[in-house]
Amino acid sequence: MENSTQTLDSDKAHALAANMIVNQNKNNYEVKQALMLQGLSEADAAIVVDNVEIMIDDAQKAKARKDMLWGAVWCIGGTIITIATYSAASGGGRYVVAW
Repeated sequence: MENSTQTLDSDKAHALAANMIVNQNKNNYEVKQALMLQGLSEADAAIVVDNVEIMIDDAQKAKARKDMLWGAVWCIGGTIITIATYSAASGGGRYVVAW
């Protein structure tokens, strides 16, 4: 029974820390102090802040990878359209440069 209470407290601590870092633009020191005021030890507060920083970094990297993938898809698609229309217009017609 105690483990579920600790997990709940841990989840709340992580949610509070994430909210403070992402939405309130608080720095790590401010977040750590707020967690300590909520009853966490200094060591536990530091662990929570480190975990949240890692989760935020992972989320930013995942978004960046997704953005790069879609950028590559649009680049390849534009190149294909440009090559196809240029080839079709080789006898003297109009073509599209997709960028």
